[in-house]
Amino acid sequence: MQILRTPDSVRVAARRLVHPLGFVPTMGALHEGHAALVRRARSENPSVVCSLFVNALQFAPGEDFERYPRPFDRDMEMLEALGVDLLYAPEHATMYPQGFATRVDVGPLALIFDGVVRPGHFVGTATVVLKLLNAIEPSVLYLGQKDAQQVAVLRRMIADLDVPISIVVHPIVRESDGLALSSRNVYLSPELRAAAPSLYNALCESRDLLRAGIPVAQALARGRGHIANSLEVEYFALVDPDTFDVLELVRPNSLLIAVVRAGRTRLLDNLPIFGAEGGDAEFSATGAKFAESGGFR
Repeated sequence: MQILRTPDSVRVAARRLVHPLGFVPTMGALHEGHAALVRRARSENPSVVCSLFVNALQFAPGEDFERYPRPFDRDMEMLEALGVDLLYAPEHATMYPQGFATRVDVGPLALIFDGVVRPGHFVGTATVVLKLLNAIEPSVLYLGQKDAQQVAVLRRMIADLDVPISIVVHPIVRESDGLALSSRNVYLSPELRAAAPSLYNALCESRDLLRAGIPVAQALARGRGHIANSLEVEYFALVDPDTFDVLELVRPNSLLIAVVRAGRTRLLDNLPIFGAEGGDAEFSATGAKFAESGGFR
């Protein structure tokens, strides 16, 4: 596995690889969720490139940029064992040299939900991903479903700016108790780690109620009641996964989204009403019948 540090060097090296080329962007502190993305990219493409860059631009003031885990040697070994061809690991000054001023603004989608709680986050995300895509020129971008609003933001950016790339979204990878894997889970105290799976349990409860035809407001309230008292709910909502508009009626592609605070740590999760748990899977036969019937109120 080659490790490259500049956009020019990674562009030259990536162009020499056999295409199609799969790309998995990361901020490091890798876990099984990242590994699942790399394995999928490896299985679907003859060549795979990963990036490792802790992007200061997507951290809001007061967030954990300075303490974000950076186990570079372990991450590098993991990616090499997974068969990654190139690792792009630029320095901050390479990505954002003195005088850097351009930002990618994806519009209203970046100003709701996490865009409110983390001002500037999605501008930073869109900007760094566009820079990575321009440097690597991949065929397919692999993203995880856990960051559902980020997926929507990047889909919007790629469509609006005519970026010649396809996107594959892989389902959430979970611990055995349902907690979505995240690099920030290491921050959780034993007590908060024990409480954290209640978020997934709450989403499952609301999903099941919505499938049964319970009204949206009632299903959300009953599901939210399953969240442990030690977790502070930021939002718990039913949305359109493309626009993140709040839904008052269930649609075939409806997505439950939620964020809680466990001490200083934010835990994100989401769950579709129909079909497999996220990713690009089509909604199930139940969802198809639902669409034909005109939906639930």
